[in-house]
Amino acid sequence: MTRTKVCGITRVVDARSAVASGADALGLVFYEKSPRHVTVQQAVELAKAIPPFVTVVGLFVNPSEDEVRNVLRQVPLDVLQFHGEESPDFCAQFGRPYLKAVRVRQGVDLVQCAARYADAQGLLLDAYIEGTHGGTGELFDWALITHELPLPVILSGGLHAGNVAEAIRQVRPYAVDVSSGVEAAKGIKDPAKVAAFINEVKNIDVQLSR
Repeated sequence: MTRTKVCGITRVVDARSAVASGADALGLVFYEKSPRHVTVQQAVELAKAIPPFVTVVGLFVNPSEDEVRNVLRQVPLDVLQFHGEESPDFCAQFGRPYLKAVRVRQGVDLVQCAARYADAQGLLLDAYIEGTHGGTGELFDWALITHELPLPVILSGGLHAGNVAEAIRQVRPYAVDVSSGVEAAKGIKDPAKVAAFINEVKNIDVQLSR
């Protein structure tokens, strides 16, 4: 069964509607340059609204150790997600499971990335766009993903209800991650788009299991 993460949650109403639609995980962005950035206080309120058994993921881009620890002191994050050039030692020091984002393009050795971040819970694969750290809503060539990766794959980058079934058919990821593809505006989720996306994931899972 393919898991679904809805990232870039900024409002309690969006968190609740995503959970009601069946999201397995919600992402909170602690990167100030992102239009989906939340403050620690916003994150505290959002975390309170997320029920048990839904994973709360905190996204960081090249943070300081103090920045991550300050968030962890106040926000009950289940998983950390690192989108910058963080080292394996940096990612592993916080006593939380972590995901390492990799921006995919020709020449990026995903097997080598998986070996380097061997203690990660998974690799989050996103589009490589010069000067950004993800969240662009751009697709990348799924054929660049090798099927021999030793870590679970979380597929991201330009997914929406119209293409997620084909993405799952081709890549067979552990999970899919969506943000801009289910938005009415940056940081504002559209409940109908979220529901349609998760429905497509469930439907293709049923088809592939037959």
